[in-house]
Amino acid sequence: MGRGRTPAEQQIADLLQTARKSLRLSVAFLSRLDGTTQHLEVVDTSVPFLFQEGYQQRQEVTLCQAILDRKLPQVIPDLTRFPAAMELPAARMPRLRSYVSVPVRLSDGTLYGTFCAAGLTSDKDLTTRDKALMDVLASAAAVIIEPEVRSQERREEIAGRLDPLIAAGGPAVVLQPVVTLATGQRVGAEALSRFPAGWDMPPDACFAEAHSIGEGHRLELLALERAAALLDRVDGYVAMNVSPATLLTPGCTALLARLPLPRVLLELSEHDRVEDYAALAAVLDPLRAAGLRLAIDDVGAGFSSLRHIVVTAPDVIKIDRSIVTGLHADPVLTKLVASLAEFAHGCGVEVVAEGVETAEEHAALRGLGVDSGQGWFYGRPGPPEALADTAAARIPGPRRDADATAVV
Repeated sequence: MGRGRTPAEQQIADLLQTARKSLRLSVAFLSRLDGTTQHLEVVDTSVPFLFQEGYQQRQEVTLCQAILDRKLPQVIPDLTRFPAAMELPAARMPRLRSYVSVPVRLSDGTLYGTFCAAGLTSDKDLTTRDKALMDVLASAAAVIIEPEVRSQERREEIAGRLDPLIAAGGPAVVLQPVVTLATGQRVGAEALSRFPAGWDMPPDACFAEAHSIGEGHRLELLALERAAALLDRVDGYVAMNVSPATLLTPGCTALLARLPLPRVLLELSEHDRVEDYAALAAVLDPLRAAGLRLAIDDVGAGFSSLRHIVVTAPDVIKIDRSIVTGLHADPVLTKLVASLAEFAHGCGVEVVAEGVETAEEHAALRGLGVDSGQGWFYGRPGPPEALADTAAARIPGPRRDADATAVV
């Protein structure tokens, strides 16, 4: 008994052992009641051949259910004195004769199951005082159980939303134009995933939830497939987002190998931790040799992973919108962007600013040497047909051709 238990289950087992030894009974167990079945989840027993973890029986024929229904008292020193108890299977096998059962309730009052102790002989000393001890131990068990219960509920809720989406082929994908700051001419577009509005969550949170239940790689690959399907419907490059962990999967490598790689800019988030840069390079090197370009996304949002840039030597860095918004009126942000642009250009890396929403931000970025930009100022995300080169007409300045350099 006890092999393979989780830390939480072992804590429960310790509580059960306290109950069994204090009451001098043969067995103590935690059962989960799901409405139809009683599951013995954790058992502490002196007769293991009779009581085993994982045992199940119909809930309606258990002593626990009869007690919950108030057909029997919570403390039963001698089952033979209760005809209703003697009709139940537990009175015949394993031939229980003494029993105490208390409910295990979660913080919101939900019934999880029961915390029980039983003996193979009657015990006239079993009293309501013993029930008080069981109540205390059951409350402690509930505190231990609840985090996993809530976690499982969360996994089920996420899966309930994700499963239909995955079955339908993944999130919708829209394109947002990327333009040169000097001319406003579109040179590419970023593929952005869109999830059902009712979820009321940004895409990165949706992908994070998928990863939390083991469906993240699958969801990311579906989004990449949908982005790749748009390549034939637009000119210029298409930027596609992928996490480093998903990039290392064979499915991702196979998908990318099928694409016209010179038209793909693969974006890795600065926020996502890279466990093995050598493995990342082993995947990326042949793809980059075939024309794939690499971008580091969200640069400046945290600066916790600038090692991404140093180690991967990307072709592009994308400055996070959090340091683009309002930079024209903020000398600290201006200096930060200028430093990033200088650093990138010194390494032969192009710079794209994200989240550009005003002419003032555009002008400031252009003056700081940022090469390209994307954001509502140039165009909202939408279908490929909406990627008209309308941004150029909005770009201020007397010269748009002589000094324009499209570097992305």
